[in-house]
Amino acid sequence: MAHKISNDCTACGTCIDECPVEAISPGDIYSIDPSVCSDCGTCAEACPVGAISPA
Repeated sequence: MAHKISNDCTACGTCIDECPVEAISPGDIYSIDPSVCSDCGTCAEACPVGAISPA
């Protein structure tokens, strides 16, 4: 199951640089493409505001 990004996202860009499969897209609130996400959790570990969690 893919991870998801909540409205707490500050669009800092930290997670996008950490994703090994490039599943994260930038925006006012970043988003994760569930069809690409490998559920590794690297993005959640990197997020400084805790906005990423398992879906």
